[in-house]
Amino acid sequence: MPKYAALIYSAAEEEGQSTPEQWAQIMAEYNDFQAKAGAAGVIAGGEALHPTSTATTVHVDGGKDGKVSHTDGPFAETKEVLGGFYLLECGDLDEALNWAAQIPGAWYGRIEVRPVVEFSQEG
Repeated sequence: MPKYAALIYSAAEEEGQSTPEQWAQIMAEYNDFQAKAGAAGVIAGGEALHPTSTATTVHVDGGKDGKVSHTDGPFAETKEVLGGFYLLECGDLDEALNWAAQIPGAWYGRIEVRPVVEFSQEG
């Protein structure tokens, strides 16, 4: 069955700004979604990400054997940040989009749905 990455984005200026009460409500909504999608056998994986302030960007200048550098923080300034993802197993894109619309992040930000390339071990 095809897999789709549902990438959960929110406004960068809102990252880490929720009150404990708001955070509890958001987590309850995600738990409800996970229970529903899990019972339907749609969720094949997923994780939440720590804030962008914890990111480290890696760059190799000059290609494979070039100089490696690390920079604290995300690569680029953006208006939205990637907060997590679900890996959805769905019959087709329409089904994946239907499930993505039920992810709470769609109500607070945006969900980007992308088909996953499945490399075959057969050759």
